[in-house]
Amino acid sequence: MSQPILTAAEMVAAEQAAVANGISLGQLMDRAGKTVADIACRMAGPVDALILCGPGNNGGDGYVIARELSERGCDVRVAALADPTTEIAIAAREKWNGPVEPVAGTKGATLVIDALFGTGLVRPLSDDLSKALSDHVSAARHSIAVDLPSGIATDTGLLLSPVPRFDVTVALGALKPSHVLQPAATILGRVMLGDIGVVAESELRTIGRPKLTAPGPADHKYSRGYVLVAGGAMAGAARLTAHAAIRSGAGYVALAGPDSPDAPLALVYRLADDPDTLGELLQDERIDVAAIGPGLGLTSKAEARLDRALVSGRRLLLDADALTLLAQRGVECLSECRSPPILTPHHGEFVRLFGEGDGSKIDRARAAASQAKAVIVYKGADTVVAAPDGRAAIAWPASNWLATAGTGDVLTGITAARYSQNDDPFIAACEAVWLHAEAGRRAGAFLIADDLLDTLPDALVSCL
Repeated sequence: MSQPILTAAEMVAAEQAAVANGISLGQLMDRAGKTVADIACRMAGPVDALILCGPGNNGGDGYVIARELSERGCDVRVAALADPTTEIAIAAREKWNGPVEPVAGTKGATLVIDALFGTGLVRPLSDDLSKALSDHVSAARHSIAVDLPSGIATDTGLLLSPVPRFDVTVALGALKPSHVLQPAATILGRVMLGDIGVVAESELRTIGRPKLTAPGPADHKYSRGYVLVAGGAMAGAARLTAHAAIRSGAGYVALAGPDSPDAPLALVYRLADDPDTLGELLQDERIDVAAIGPGLGLTSKAEARLDRALVSGRRLLLDADALTLLAQRGVECLSECRSPPILTPHHGEFVRLFGEGDGSKIDRARAAASQAKAVIVYKGADTVVAAPDGRAAIAWPASNWLATAGTGDVLTGITAARYSQNDDPFIAACEAVWLHAEAGRRAGAFLIADDLLDTLPDALVSCL
C-alpha cells in the first residue's frame, strides 16, 4: 500500500491541522508515547529499560513512554540531556514520577529507547553524546528510535553524526524522507508506522503495489502493447530487456539489432545493423514504446541509432549507453520527443546528465525531471521516480540483492512494457519499479538478472 512521506515542515502542518480539529498537542504526545510503549512491550517484554530524553517534544514523547512502560511492569530509568523546554514536554516530565538522571555517565539497559532528537534536527550531536548513544544502543539487547534516530537529518537521509543501527524505528504519524532515503534507511532497522491521529497528506509517496488489469476478450497482441528494443554492440543486455518486456505483459516485442540473438521464440527479431534501417522500423505506427540503451555501445553507429530514435515520434525509454551518449549532447535534445520519455539513470549516469545538484535525492530527481521534461527513474537502494509536474515516489523497501549485473536491463524491459500499456509515464515507471522489486524479492538471495524473468509473471499476477 502506498504511504505518504512528509517532510519536517509538512509534519508540523499536519499536527497543527489536528489541533485545529480539536486534538491537543498533549494528546498527540500521549498517543505517540503509548504507541512506542506498545511496540516496546511486544518486542522486548517486561525488561529493564533506559529512556534517553532530549529537551524538545521528542524528549516529551520519551517521558510518556517511560510512564507507560513503568505502568506495565518494566523497570524504567530516564536519562535526560537537559530539562524540557517546550510546554507539552514540561507537562510530560511532570507526570513522570520516577527519577531523572543525566545522560552523561548513566549505565545501560536491556532495552534502550532514543528520544533525544527526532524530526527536525539540523545540527550534529556533540561527540560525547554521539558516543554515549552509540555505546548504549550497541550494548542493549533491544533498541528503538522514536520517530528517527538522533543524528539524522529528517528530509535528506543524511547522517549529521555517527549513528548506531537500531532494531526498530517508530515513524510517528507518517513516514519521513529519511525513513526511505539512504544512507539513513540502512541503520533504522525495521520501520514501523505509529498512528497518532494526524491526517498525513503529501505529493511524495512510497510506491505501492500497482493494480493491473488482465487482458479482455477484445484484446490482441498490439492492443496489449508493442515494444521495440533497439540493440547494439552487446546482444545480451538488449536481449534481457526484450525478454523482460515480454514477461511483463507486452503483447508484441521486437528486438532490432545487428546480430541474431539466442532469444525466446516469442521474441520477434529484426535485422537492423544500419541505423537507417532502425529508423525505418521505428516508423511503424503500431509501436507504442521504443527502448534504447542496454547493449547499445558508444560508437558513432550507436549515436546514429539514438538519433533515429529521438526523431521517431515514438514514446522512448532511454537507459545505459543511451544516457551516456545523451550526456555528451545535453538533455535539451529531448525536446524533439513528442511524448515525455522515461530516463532510468543510476547515480553515475545521473551525475553525468545533471551534475551533483542540491538538496536530497528527491529534490535532485524532481529538478532533473523538470529540466529534461522527462520522467526520471533515479535508481538505487532508494529509487526515486519523478515527473516534470512535480510528482515523486520512492521505492520502499528494496532488495539489496538487485545490485548485480543485468538487473537494470530487466527494469528497462519492465518499464517499457508498462509504458506501452499506460499513457502516464510516471505511473508506468512506478509500476515497473514495484514489479522489479517484487520479482527480486521472489527470486531471493544471490539472484542473477535472468532469475527475475522467471519470477516476473508471479509478481504481475499478484497485482491482478
